[in-house]
Amino acid sequence: MLFNADSDAPAIDAPEVRHDWTLDEILALFRLPFIDLIHRAQTVHRAHFDPNAVQISTLLSIKTGGCPEDCGYCPQSAHYKTGVTSQKLMDRDEVLAEAKRARDAGASRFCMGAAWRSPRDADVEKVADLVAAVKELGLETCATLGMLTRPQADRLRAAGLDFYNHNLDTSAEFYRQVIGTRTIDDRLETLGHVREAGMHVCCGGILGMGESLEDRAELLRTLANLAEHPESVPINQLVRVEGTPLAGAEAVDPFDFVRTIAVARILMPRSFVRLSAGRESMSDEQQALCFLAGANSIFYGEKLLTTPNPATHADRRLFERLGLRPLTLAEHEAESCDSRSLLDA
Repeated sequence: MLFNADSDAPAIDAPEVRHDWTLDEILALFRLPFIDLIHRAQTVHRAHFDPNAVQISTLLSIKTGGCPEDCGYCPQSAHYKTGVTSQKLMDRDEVLAEAKRARDAGASRFCMGAAWRSPRDADVEKVADLVAAVKELGLETCATLGMLTRPQADRLRAAGLDFYNHNLDTSAEFYRQVIGTRTIDDRLETLGHVREAGMHVCCGGILGMGESLEDRAELLRTLANLAEHPESVPINQLVRVEGTPLAGAEAVDPFDFVRTIAVARILMPRSFVRLSAGRESMSDEQQALCFLAGANSIFYGEKLLTTPNPATHADRRLFERLGLRPLTLAEHEAESCDSRSLLDA
């Protein structure tokens, strides 16, 4: 690994994709001058992706509220009074109607989220039926359903599920201050089941929960040092919801958020880095900096599970202003195959 003479941060021209990052190396990246960091991230990004193409996903809550977990950020937790009412699993026809709308609006992937700690086998069967139906519409499929057993992961994969989302949220050290009903090892176990079943992994974290710079660096270190990098890395900005323990958390500095995007791009050069929750509160200028820093995926639609998201017309206008375009499913699949070939080489 090469280093610049005036910095401890690793040089950008190292050819290999690494899985052995140290915390000190990652902190050195975070502490680079902002312009230098963005330049490094954009250089890495252009080596692997079309810098003007953005993958678009749509997320639908197919089962809302009543979750037994106590995640301090989540309005769907049964532990808090946030105004979110518990609802049963949506009907198949309702889900397919939403998937068609997402496809027609330009989404290439349709994500289905259910507020479960761990789904029952009967629940997985219902979701598997939804997955198969959405696949028939020509969309990639993604689900986030909580912790899975290996047989449940196998069942979802057999139905055609492409991606499984299961965020680590934050560092292992800070995790205990946000969530008490599970551990980060529980999350890693499910990610292992997902990989073993042959699905792609969607895994990232949340900024703005009171974590330190070291916590952000450690989250990215954990993701980057997995045996395989997540194909999709969502970086969320906390949406502060009244009634949750984190409703009064201090807002993330916009430049700190962009820095995290940039470091994620450098550490995981072939992953899609997604702007996720919190975009509604970001200015167009901040989002533009995120795309410059290597973000190349967004959630498209006016709601993310139960929290607001920018209206689709606002996203179209932003794309037009920046000269960005939606990545087609065929292009996404081709890039995924290229990345897989490089990893296997």
